[in-house]
Amino acid sequence: MTDRTAAVTRETAETDVEVTLDLDGAGEATAETGVGFFDHMLASFAKHGLFDLTVRCDGDLEVDDHHTVEDVAIALGEAFDEALGEKRGIVRYADRRVPLDEAVAHCVVDVSGRPLFRFDGAFSQQRVGEFTSHMAEHFARSLATNAGLTLHAGVEGENAHHEVEALFKCLARTLDDATRIDERRAGETPSTKGEL
Repeated sequence: MTDRTAAVTRETAETDVEVTLDLDGAGEATAETGVGFFDHMLASFAKHGLFDLTVRCDGDLEVDDHHTVEDVAIALGEAFDEALGEKRGIVRYADRRVPLDEAVAHCVVDVSGRPLFRFDGAFSQQRVGEFTSHMAEHFARSLATNAGLTLHAGVEGENAHHEVEALFKCLARTLDDATRIDERRAGETPSTKGEL
């Protein structure tokens, strides 16, 4: 199997981000963003997607968590795009629903090379620790845009912690499904166009 890894750095006046990604990992993660709940979500994303992931971000948290979450998602999206390369042999499509207690998240993805994001739902509380709840939606949007994904996602529930965590886990499971190698494709690109 081809090595499906990537390393991405992103440096702006607001953040300094380093991301490494192995699509065919064991779910090992190191996340150091300065936002405890976000680190927990990134570790959960790696664990449930079976991605090996390291994320380090020095961001302007004295302002808020927006730039940190957004720029990590941008770098992670770029890492997915780089690790997938020409996307030969991948399953391409996936659809998942993941519950966490009273909350449930859904994700439908096409690793299409055509970025599009739709979100349905809302978060029940404004914050989870130092993490602004609606940044979970923005994380998914920024990741989809920079990875070239068509992604439809949503959440419902009563507890923002559960809603956000269900979304991260659902996104991980859906991306794992869609980026897996389908041996029946024999390395062919899963498109009548011949490329994605």
